[in-house]
Amino acid sequence: MKRFYILIILQAFAFNLIAQTTTKRMNYPVSKKDNTIDTYFGTKVEDPYRWLENDVAEDTKTWVTEQNKVTQNYLGQIPYRDKIKQRLEKLWNYEKYSAPFKEGGYIYFYKNNGLQNQSVLYRQKAGKEPEVFLDPNNFSKDGTTSLAGIEFTKDGSLAAYQLSEGGSDWRKVIVVKTSDGSTVGDTLIDVKFSGLTWKGNEGFYYSSYDKPKAGSQLSGLTQYHKLYYHKLNTPQALDVLVFGGEATPRRYIGASITEDGRYLSITAANSTTGNELYLKDLSTDGPIVTVVNNFDSESYVIDNEGSKLFIFTNLKAPNNKIVTVDASKPDPENWKDLIKETENVLNAGTAGGKLFTNYLKDATSLVMQYSMEGKLERTIALPGVGTASGFGGKKDEKELYYSFTSYVYPTTIFKYEISTGKSELYKKSGVNFDPEKFESKQVFFTSKDGTKVPMIITHKKGLKLDGKNPTLLYGYGGFSISLTPAFSTSNIILLEQGGVFAVPNLRGGGEYGEKWHIAGTKMQKQNVFDDFIAAAEYLISNNYTSKEYLAINGGSNGGLLVGAVMAQRPELFKVALPAVGVLDMLRYNKFTAGAGWAYDYGTAEESTEMFNYLLNYSPYHALKPGTQYPATMVTTADHDDRVVPAHSFKFAARLQEMQKGNNPALIRIDVKAGHGAGRSTAQIIAEQADKWAFMFYNMGVKVTEVSNN
Repeated sequence: MKRFYILIILQAFAFNLIAQTTTKRMNYPVSKKDNTIDTYFGTKVEDPYRWLENDVAEDTKTWVTEQNKVTQNYLGQIPYRDKIKQRLEKLWNYEKYSAPFKEGGYIYFYKNNGLQNQSVLYRQKAGKEPEVFLDPNNFSKDGTTSLAGIEFTKDGSLAAYQLSEGGSDWRKVIVVKTSDGSTVGDTLIDVKFSGLTWKGNEGFYYSSYDKPKAGSQLSGLTQYHKLYYHKLNTPQALDVLVFGGEATPRRYIGASITEDGRYLSITAANSTTGNELYLKDLSTDGPIVTVVNNFDSESYVIDNEGSKLFIFTNLKAPNNKIVTVDASKPDPENWKDLIKETENVLNAGTAGGKLFTNYLKDATSLVMQYSMEGKLERTIALPGVGTASGFGGKKDEKELYYSFTSYVYPTTIFKYEISTGKSELYKKSGVNFDPEKFESKQVFFTSKDGTKVPMIITHKKGLKLDGKNPTLLYGYGGFSISLTPAFSTSNIILLEQGGVFAVPNLRGGGEYGEKWHIAGTKMQKQNVFDDFIAAAEYLISNNYTSKEYLAINGGSNGGLLVGAVMAQRPELFKVALPAVGVLDMLRYNKFTAGAGWAYDYGTAEESTEMFNYLLNYSPYHALKPGTQYPATMVTTADHDDRVVPAHSFKFAARLQEMQKGNNPALIRIDVKAGHGAGRSTAQIIAEQADKWAFMFYNMGVKVTEVSNN
């Protein structure tokens, strides 16, 4: 077969010389400084780049434009940047499918022809050809308006879907008749952090905040969530407040209706961990009844049989369990264990009148099928060690569709027959990748305090362990989020170059339940950074790589991780790639829904001890003058209203001020993009190409062959 090559004529010495001299000539835009000073418990803290928090100010816009010019000029000098982008476009250009789902008389599924900016929602009747139901590529000319969720009525005759413009978390909701696509009623606006749950065909419940005043809509504080009921064909202004507001102020409120339409369950929380649980019997229009009256645990109604509720909870069970209770007396003292807690972390779903338990066993999937009486029926045979998802569906379904993936197993869809347990291939990935040429293995390393931490390392088979392999160490470590094995088309670029991709399961995540999560929160947050540093040291001591060939990457809370460890151990890494990061730990709670992250982080206002702890590791504040930090490319987006771009702006400005030596300190700011979800394919490919080009260039790696077939 034809092979694709990037021909680099330069020798390694000349290559590095060009990289160094280019950096020496770099002139960063002037980042003015002001005299802003805050006082915490008698300690004064300077914040000279506070002005960059005003994302709509003209001087901030000018700064963004000038920074992007410098970054693009730098990236434009990398000789193989365009070739990497072309290779990524070729790799991305294959048909991609989602697992199908049934609504009304149709099977629905998402499909992307290859390089479409947004995936298209199709539907199909048995024996008929698929037809387009919704094409988000028609929502905007540049592909930056995305479909951000859809919910059908039980009979499938109506659908309500959400739109995100430019990656914003603020959404619009449109209702259509599925028979002809015609719009029903007005478009709802200013909906944020919301699911949609239908009450028959009459209307639906949704959640939102009061919109911040003009001029601060991207960064303004969104304190109190409200649950509304919208009746079709009535103005949004008449929507009924169901829960929240002055009577019960909560930061996050969600709702769902059981499949039979009988019960509305409401979850309410003030942080990202722990929730109250409420219940309303819609069949009698009964009152909202309290089930769990505190935030000490997490509990959700996942199904019902008549008045018998099935509740997923971690109450007195850090690894989660499933309990049952009668809706007439739903208090926790009446709960009965159905699926007890085990040593492995439980996730659960229902389909076809069965319970499916998807356990995390050392961050990989172990799936079992139970009867609704709690009897184990089978362990489901998976294609290998990896991540399985999608074990959910309606009660009358005879089959379901699930996806399986790993770092070397492209996402593949299987059809599962519920009565027999038989799985069969439904859709194989069309990506141009040969798994037989690569390997992925799990190791356990020891962190600073003696804790054993797992890490999965992926690379070509037969890789020479000489310490010279370009390596990307990726991490997150927070909010009980688990990093499980998943295939990435972008990572093929790294693996083709003889590189190593390593993912440790840091404390703060959910891989080993709530205890593992708590061990990486508040004044134990340093454990997360220590775990990540220990992962880097493991890779170096075992000759996978060395300091000159090691890059670190993470996004959001993972961006905080990268910023913190590059400040603490700047000599350990060659390249740092903090993405959409939480980087100012003294002020993160001042923007959008940031106050809800206090369970994981604590706040500077909480106590002297918490303030000092945050100040010590806060990436923006931890940077010191005259220090040589790794070659750094901060990435963010102008419409990120979750982790506002001010974090990245301020960090980049301070890094440019503090950086000693020739390592670049750049910031790449996407326009018409948000925290990550809904970005166009073109935006994703452009950012990934720049990431790999920046990384290889600053390692002095000669990129040569870019195809493995």
